[in-house]
Amino acid sequence: QVQLVESGGGSVRPGGSLRLSCTASGFTFGSYGLAWVRRPPGKEFEWVSTINAGAGDIIVFNASVRGRFTISRDNARNTLYLEMNSLKPEDTAVYYCVREVNWLTFDYWGQGTQVYVSS
Repeated sequence: QVQLVESGGGSVRPGGSLRLSCTASGFTFGSYGLAWVRRPPGKEFEWVSTINAGAGDIIVFNASVRGRFTISRDNARNTLYLEMNSLKPEDTAVYYCVREVNWLTFDYWGQGTQVYVSS
């Protein structure tokens, strides 16, 4: 069955960096667009970034993270990445790796990984 497993979360000071990974199985990884979605404490889910299927040459970011976050994929390793730099306290959230079937339409979610940014 489809599985998405995130890793790499943790606690970091403002201005710091983290790299999230998402390892996928149970489907043809390269054939699907993928995205990161986060849920800050006490708030609604917020889309973060999308990368298209195949070569991953079409990338879109939420304005709140543009210029600080980088999304990439390694189809040979069935792995999605989110490189997060210049982290801010408002980036604190549970981050989810999701499979995207249409623009902002997701059919499978990982279990999430916690990112905590605080001094």
